[in-house]
Amino acid sequence: MLDTVIRNAEIVTAADRIRADIGIRDGRIVVIAEDAGPAQNEIDAEGLLALPGGIDAHVHLEQPQGGGVVMADGFESGTRSAAAGGNTTVMPFALQQRGQSLREAVEAYHAAAEGKCHIDTSFHLIITDPTPQVLGQELPALVKAGYTSFKVFMTYDDMVLNDAQLLDVFDLARRERAMVMVHAEGYDAIKYMAKRLEEAGKTAPYYHAESRPQSVEREATHRAISHAELTDVPITIVHVSGRDPMEQIQWAKKRGMNVFAETCPQYIALTAEDLKGLNMDFEGAKYVCSPPPRDADSQKAIWEGLRDGTFDIFSSDHCPFRFEDSKGKDVEGARTSFRWVPNGIPGVEARLPILFSEGVSKGRISLERFVALTATNPAKLFGLYPRKGTIAVGADADITLWDPEREVTMSQSLMHHDCDYTPYEGLEIKGWPVRTILRGSTVFEDGEVTGKPGEGVYLERGTSRAFQN
Repeated sequence: MLDTVIRNAEIVTAADRIRADIGIRDGRIVVIAEDAGPAQNEIDAEGLLALPGGIDAHVHLEQPQGGGVVMADGFESGTRSAAAGGNTTVMPFALQQRGQSLREAVEAYHAAAEGKCHIDTSFHLIITDPTPQVLGQELPALVKAGYTSFKVFMTYDDMVLNDAQLLDVFDLARRERAMVMVHAEGYDAIKYMAKRLEEAGKTAPYYHAESRPQSVEREATHRAISHAELTDVPITIVHVSGRDPMEQIQWAKKRGMNVFAETCPQYIALTAEDLKGLNMDFEGAKYVCSPPPRDADSQKAIWEGLRDGTFDIFSSDHCPFRFEDSKGKDVEGARTSFRWVPNGIPGVEARLPILFSEGVSKGRISLERFVALTATNPAKLFGLYPRKGTIAVGADADITLWDPEREVTMSQSLMHHDCDYTPYEGLEIKGWPVRTILRGSTVFEDGEVTGKPGEGVYLERGTSRAFQN
């Protein structure tokens, strides 16, 4: 007998949609049929969509910040919020601080997550100190152990890698068959712009956006692609914000290069105008993230890219800091200059509803494309497919049931994170996740997180499908 059967479901994958029952045993899907047969538990999905559980491939949780700043979400609250947003897997980053062993960083992150996760997790690595020890021993061993992706930064004082270091890391990634994620913004150009704005007395949060114009993202994206071409390695350009960097990615894709791209909710739901706050005041700090939201033309470009395949994945870049907190956005110095406002906004719970509502409900993208961007492609890109990212016999029974007609006004009162605001307050949403099922067990239903911390497991990953092209 089956453990659970989901009846009357309209099942949607990245390839097609069918109406059938889904039979689950021991956490896996074992049958998809018109009548799956008897089960100990039954879920009636009449009128609902059954989609693969969301995979958010870009999430920052409990990440060390320095300067007295503390991230709002740890593993318990972050994965709780993710489950409420229809996700069954998140991929946070294990950050290597300069001078720290990479292995040490990974072990510390596992210790922080142990027994706290509501849903499944798998870590990317962040490389900030590519020493001979890291490149020669630690990183190759970690890739072989299932940490098959890592991120590098082209900006930020304590994270930026120079071109020689980037090339060394890219070359290692090619040898070890690991995916490199790139934060592409030009470090020196941002420093120049920030200094010029501060000297002119332009210090409000809004000027964070002006200090990071699209040109600095375009230049860095072009440089990252050039390095990838030189070293012959697949890369993913993360959190792409507008048309200028998109054109660089389109150029590479047209030439057959293995360049992949990610965008995020802030680039379809916010603009730089939000950073002005009520009257160029500190309220604008709620929207400070990097790259910053752009303008209406950039939003139009992002939608074009979501439709035409420029973008492969849609992630949240969840990076939460409490607003009314001296250890968060209101850290010492933040009111004197945008430079000191912690960069990042919450979004792991809002990601799927925003894309569903603005994309599927408004006819901008199909349901199949929604599934590809939010579940199937992340699973393929980061070595989790076919265990994750699809509804198929043999896959984990990670399923989110959606009510495509439910209308909700986005509000902080609905959120399950530990941040004290949502940047999407008041956004009207049509289409809402009503039940999240992790390996056959319901972890969220009708507004309540029903799962317990520790139900999520850590996932070792295989090689990205990008290396099979």
